[in-house]
Amino acid sequence: MPIMRLKPSCKDYLWGGECLKAEFGVQSDLHPLAEAWVLSAHPDGPSYLEDGSTLADYLATHPEAAGTHCRKFEQFPILTKFIDAKNDLSIQVHPSDAYALEHEGQYGKTEVWYVLDAEPGAFLYYGFAHEITKEEFAKRIRENTLTEVLNAVPVKQGNVFFIPAGTLHAICKGIVIAEVQQNSNVTYRVYDYGRVGADGKPRALHIQQALAVTELCPPKELDFGGHLARCDYFTVDAVTGEFEGVSDETSFVSLLITEGTGTLHCGGEQVPFRKGDSLFLPAGSGAYVMQGAYQALVTTV
Repeated sequence: MPIMRLKPSCKDYLWGGECLKAEFGVQSDLHPLAEAWVLSAHPDGPSYLEDGSTLADYLATHPEAAGTHCRKFEQFPILTKFIDAKNDLSIQVHPSDAYALEHEGQYGKTEVWYVLDAEPGAFLYYGFAHEITKEEFAKRIRENTLTEVLNAVPVKQGNVFFIPAGTLHAICKGIVIAEVQQNSNVTYRVYDYGRVGADGKPRALHIQQALAVTELCPPKELDFGGHLARCDYFTVDAVTGEFEGVSDETSFVSLLITEGTGTLHCGGEQVPFRKGDSLFLPAGSGAYVMQGAYQALVTTV
């Protein structure tokens, strides 16, 4: 069966909302619903096949399904999620592979954001407005003036942000995104607006780690050769309408439906899809065709 429909693990972080249920058909009893991990082999939130087994279980028994490009990674390399930021996320940073493997026992985190919806006036933080020193960074964290030197970017539907490990960032309120990232759950919070968690205590900050890994400069302009994003860990494209592709031996294909409805044809199967669906084609599934009035993100390694 070449076409696999995945069900997500969900997260109820305090800044989340309810639109993933209403707009993307995510089924969850969580309130709020902040994230849906729609393609994940991470133990903190695996995605599930329709028979109830996990994607990680499937890949453990069918390692060839990940593709030959994934052999260089000790673990399945990516994690894809929907994020509903009804309120501001913490200002945070993710470490590189080298730092994360040494200190956290898992990969670092490079990621890309694709904005699915944004309220009027919505913005996010993306690196620094200008280069600063580590001493100034530490001082501004202590004095709660960090946002004064951050690069605040207005956003609208369709915007794309590539966030290499080490880039300070925060999704702010009123934004819904699709995120493709490395298979990691390492986040260092730098500033969290003084909020408390479900236990009534301030959420933990990770100042020393952030001082060690943060790039203290504006984000760099990058050329992805016509792709939404491309790096050692993933290649992401936005497609619509009649789209033809091939799942060869080198990589699986992840299809995340961000708008509309349609039909996926592959290996003699025809599977209908709708907004919010996450479909997985194992490596070597062959030619596939997507048809309909839809928009989707196609991710490979």
